[in-house]
Amino acid sequence: MTTRISANELFEQQRERLDLRWIAGQEGADHVLEAVETVARRPSLAGYLNAIYPNKVQILGTEELSWLDGLDSRQRWETIQKIMHFRPLALVISKDQACPEDLRLAAEESSTPLWSSPKRGHELLNHLQYHLARKLAPRVTLHGVFMEIYSIGVLITGESGSGKSELALELVTRGHRLVADDAPEFTQIAPDVLDGTCPELLQDLLEVRGLGVLNIREMFGDTAVKRNKYLRLVVHLTRPMAEPVRSADGLERLTGDSGARRVLDLDVPVITLPVMAGRNLAVLSEAAARVHILRAKGVDPAAAFMARHSHFLERAT
Repeated sequence: MTTRISANELFEQQRERLDLRWIAGQEGADHVLEAVETVARRPSLAGYLNAIYPNKVQILGTEELSWLDGLDSRQRWETIQKIMHFRPLALVISKDQACPEDLRLAAEESSTPLWSSPKRGHELLNHLQYHLARKLAPRVTLHGVFMEIYSIGVLITGESGSGKSELALELVTRGHRLVADDAPEFTQIAPDVLDGTCPELLQDLLEVRGLGVLNIREMFGDTAVKRNKYLRLVVHLTRPMAEPVRSADGLERLTGDSGARRVLDLDVPVITLPVMAGRNLAVLSEAAARVHILRAKGVDPAAAFMARHSHFLERAT
């Protein structure tokens, strides 16, 4: 999924928090920054004025404006033209400093958005860098129900009719929380972090066959839903009748049916649970979450049992 953000969207999203004012270059409101543009570029998305490796959002603080003032007229004109030539998404002047007239005219002529804010430069840098990094991070939509079980994010997947929504409803009644049903969106906000959220259209909703669409927040209260959660585990539901029957080998009986699923650039642990009559999938899902938490702490019951068994055989011989 290609992610993008326009200058106008960035301005509106950060307008209140950073108290932004639009000084010049309103015609550049539709300039768009796409995530693919940031892959092969050396500079960051937002940073202080850089005429060598220009950032997409250039921040002009006291030092940057003083540096421009120290240039002779020709160098100053060439530097400003060079800045506009790289077509930054926007220029931001910090601490409500007076905007140089030649900079304002250059922004108007090149349709480069020029903003001003009373915030200090480092505040602008922190907010804009964080906001742009999240907005332009790699993103994917997966099919399943995303839940918070015992404080970890668990994606419940399976074929249509395998009972994902019914399982999610039972987990909610047991005190766990719903993040998203049917189409959760996952964003890689860090090298080892996938943040899962719910599309605005599906917020708080869960579709259960026979009951229709349920509003979980209204039925169970605010504590039954959560806005976002990091993805740590996938619980995959399978129906044995839809697959060839196979007998589990001894090792799988000990370690369980586990594996990994590639989501963006991360391998997420997967535990597969067969759906059969008489099995309490809610209890099994809770146990899967607990087992994952133990493994994350370095505790592996299956490995401990095999080590104990080997030690017993050594003693017997």
